Amino acid sequence: MHSLADEIKAFSKASLKKQSTRVTTITGKRLIETLRDARVQIVEDAHQMDGACGYVEDTSLDLKIGVVKPWLMLASQDVAHDYEKLKDNKNGIVLVHCNAGVSRSASIAIGYLMWENGLSFKDAFSIVKNARQTINPNPGFMEQLRNYQPKK
Repeated sequence: MHSLADEIKAFSKASLKKQSTRVTTITGKRLIETLRDARVQIVEDAHQMDGACGYVEDTSLDLKIGVVKPWLMLASQDVAHDYEKLKDNKNGIVLVHCNAGVSRSASIAIGYLMWENGLSFKDAFSIVKNARQTINPNPGFMEQLRNYQPKK
């Protein structure tokens, strides 16, 4: 059996999968960032979308909490920063949150329900959507969740 120390010693950067990050600027320009020779290489995405809008900062507060299960809540980071809102809830409750409470946290809640309760993607998505109507996991998360088959 290998120890963590053995795993760390055997680690090689060469074994890592090459990754690229797609970025949309505030003007809507799409870029691809790739790490090459310890430097970030940035190239313009050849598949620019006409009329694509860039990142828009949302400065409005979102203090809505979706109750997925009596002990599992879903919200934006605004709730996580609002002590008054949090202290209303009793111990033993988990708040899953991300920036907007729309994609990342929703994906975690959906995946958890699939894993813990053996639910299909459709059923888990429906439960989370009913708890917080604004959820909209990004296409990559949606694909991974649809492909996820929890062990029974």
